[in-house]
Amino acid sequence: MGGQAKSKKKNKAKRKDTKPTGGALMSPQERMKAKMQERAKKKTAGKYTTDQLIEKASAFGAAALPSVCAVSKKDMSVAFCSIAEIFFTDLCMEEGAADRCREAIDKALQYDEHNPEALQLMASYLFSIEKTEEGREYLKKSVSSWLPSLQKEEESLASTEHDMEEEEDQNKSNILPYESRITTAKLLIEAEEYEMATEVLEDLLEEDDEVVEVWYLLGWLFYLQLDKQDLTNNGVNFRKSAWTYLSKAKKLYVKLCCEDAPMFEHTEQLLAELGGEEHGADDDDEAGPSVDNIEDDFIQSSDEEDDAMDH
Repeated sequence: MGGQAKSKKKNKAKRKDTKPTGGALMSPQERMKAKMQERAKKKTAGKYTTDQLIEKASAFGAAALPSVCAVSKKDMSVAFCSIAEIFFTDLCMEEGAADRCREAIDKALQYDEHNPEALQLMASYLFSIEKTEEGREYLKKSVSSWLPSLQKEEESLASTEHDMEEEEDQNKSNILPYESRITTAKLLIEAEEYEMATEVLEDLLEEDDEVVEVWYLLGWLFYLQLDKQDLTNNGVNFRKSAWTYLSKAKKLYVKLCCEDAPMFEHTEQLLAELGGEEHGADDDDEAGPSVDNIEDDFIQSSDEEDDAMDH
């Protein structure tokens, strides 16, 4: 992930060393892509061999789809999204993988230009080839079809109650799965769309507050905004917010015995740089969106867990 502020170059250089182990020489796009590939490979490793994946991904067109007559354009779009994901992850090292991934995404959008999954895949692809601005536009199109705050703006323009009901039903059908929305948040952070990323991650916490990566990403995005603290007037204390979310991520990591060592190491590095809660902010400062509504005792850590955190 990337998105550091452009100002205060000395501070920015200092923070470069706080990135996860092994990622110091990688660009933000490369780190994001590597993590996405690792997750996807874990999901498919026990299900398919490489040959099976190649055969599955090579079956473009009707052969890759259910052999039924009533296949909708939406179904076609979803099918090509699945093909694109394979070339973007498990088969990314195969010859011509990038071109075939782009071809599948293009076909997905031809069948359904409003498919949020296809739009997000295009954004991921464009970020991976460093076409950040173009990727940002596709990402915004995807998010605008389901993010609550953006939908409220559109609903206010609806002319009738019937239109609003239809719009609400459509929005619900557009919401991406939990894991996909984590990817959305990563891409928004990459695009420096911090407000939208915060909303996405907080909505995920409301659904499930025991996903370590969500807490970690919230802490990370507030950390990335430290240099912008003096440029904003929204009352949010970025340092205190970062410390709060990262501390909860660390607690939950220990409680759930997670195995993502680079994320845990990065969390500890960031907390060490932040220096502890007492250095974060005055009590009157706001720690960040919705932080005050999060129960501090959402995790009942045992003495053993606390000892583990101390080490």
